[in-house]
Amino acid sequence: MNDFTRRDTLKQMTVAGTAALTSHLSKGFASTTEKPLPGIVTDENAKPGTRDWMLKKTKIDPDSKYRCPWVEGYASKASVRAGESISFHVSTHEDSPFTIDLYRLGYYQGLGGRLIKQLGSFAGKTQQDPPIGEKRVRVCDWKACTELTIPEDWLSGVYVGKITESKSGLQSYITFIIRDDRKADYIFQCSDNTWQAYNRWPSQFALYDNGKHKWFWGKDVKVSYRRPYGKYCQIIDAPLSTGSGEYFLWEFPFAYWMESLGYDLTYISNLDTHHDPAGLKRAKGFLSIGHDEYWTIEMYNNIKKAIDEGLNVGFFSGNAVCGKIIFDEKNKAFERVGVFGPPGGTREFEQMKSLEHVPPYGNALMGAHSTGPVTGGADWVCSKPEHWIYAGTGMKQGDRVPGIIGWEWHGDPADIPGLEIVATDATQSAPGKTNGGVYTATVYPGPHDNFVFNAATCWWADGLSAPPGYVRPKAYTSPKGPDARIQQITRNILNRMVKV
Repeated sequence: MNDFTRRDTLKQMTVAGTAALTSHLSKGFASTTEKPLPGIVTDENAKPGTRDWMLKKTKIDPDSKYRCPWVEGYASKASVRAGESISFHVSTHEDSPFTIDLYRLGYYQGLGGRLIKQLGSFAGKTQQDPPIGEKRVRVCDWKACTELTIPEDWLSGVYVGKITESKSGLQSYITFIIRDDRKADYIFQCSDNTWQAYNRWPSQFALYDNGKHKWFWGKDVKVSYRRPYGKYCQIIDAPLSTGSGEYFLWEFPFAYWMESLGYDLTYISNLDTHHDPAGLKRAKGFLSIGHDEYWTIEMYNNIKKAIDEGLNVGFFSGNAVCGKIIFDEKNKAFERVGVFGPPGGTREFEQMKSLEHVPPYGNALMGAHSTGPVTGGADWVCSKPEHWIYAGTGMKQGDRVPGIIGWEWHGDPADIPGLEIVATDATQSAPGKTNGGVYTATVYPGPHDNFVFNAATCWWADGLSAPPGYVRPKAYTSPKGPDARIQQITRNILNRMVKV
């Protein structure tokens, strides 16, 4: 598709999106007036979809609180290219056969996934829990049940392997990303460093567990990618999170919505942002989604350089670029060593005082960053209705989108020339009860007619769609689901990234 045709189609989508503000929402997110862009993402999503990707029978060991020892596994790589191999490592509670069904997650007629390949049956066995290593790291050395070379025609995306243990029928996920090297309009970065940081598998072994405290925010704790994901441990009860990190919670609604409209996106891991700065040049827009808390200084510098060279960035995320980590490549592990913020900036975590607080700070990259009480909720309150992000929304000064700020947010805007605060309000510990925080959603210009947008919330994607299996969060306040104004703001941002 040539650039003129794509720009023309995007403009038509913007007009349709504006009209949708007076239309009803269907299938949990979109107006019936919208048609997807032509291209490989639309072609992929036209293939037969299924809801069979969803776990149907789950169980958690009450002693561990988070794991499913009856069937659990992990992939050898967080992300993999076509032509490369990836292996799957599975443990079962008994010597029971199991299968792995691989699905690509997307829109697929509103069903959310497509069956790509069926693997097995394999002979299952119990594999040993790893010893507790230095800094409490747990690194699995399980034997692989199979190795797979990724075919060239598997489109970049987030993939899940649904593991089903034959005797009990219990299921869990293995999650991985297929990335590519093609040019695309948008890079969708998964926040998998943060998924691992909160992964307590096998029991109380997250980055937040030091053996004494269950919510520790200091140093000398390490976590590894070489282990299964346990069930999500915060805020909501999400059975689909068993083996899938935080993807279904905060990121999938954004990807589901983008793929429904055929946006030209490609997916990467946090690890790719760290290791592959050249790959960031493939796109016009870079998207940080959901809960993107843990970054290395290399990630920060790579994105900063890309912005300086003209990349547009959308931080549709909260608590992002907050914890500074370093990688242990041998064990595919990382540990927290600092904070991308000033001393005392995140005042509720006492252990943060033991960590390094030196520039650069997160707000110098994003426009605003984690500050004050860090947690809380709020409405999105329009503070600059004449700004281009509000085009076609009809929003006026002080208009609100209920509950979409939370449960962690950004404030303390940086002194960046041209930075504008597009939404702001006091944060709350409960509806109507302020907690002393003030969030600031911001936009600032880059040096090459590019820009950086900061939504200042983990929950932005809740305003875009509600895919199958989605569980709406509630903490402090609660978002209210798909909202035509949030969808239109997002269209305006995405379209401007590609110069529509």
